[in-house]
Amino acid sequence: MVTAESLAELIEGETPMEATEIEDADRECPDCGGNVLEVGYMPSVTDFLTGYKCQDCAWQETESDG
Repeated sequence: MVTAESLAELIEGETPMEATEIEDADRECPDCGGNVLEVGYMPSVTDFLTGYKCQDCAWQETESDG
């Protein structure tokens, strides 16, 4: 089972300090049309990012919330 922390780690490439719950992003993957998951996480003390990851392919994206 994927946790919020492990999903954030897949997107960021390293373990985040903290992560919010995984949610359905209500959008389709631009590469394959698959379902996209969303997770908010803190890679450092001063940053909060929202990460998006397709369930069906390798597509991923991040947005800064600050």
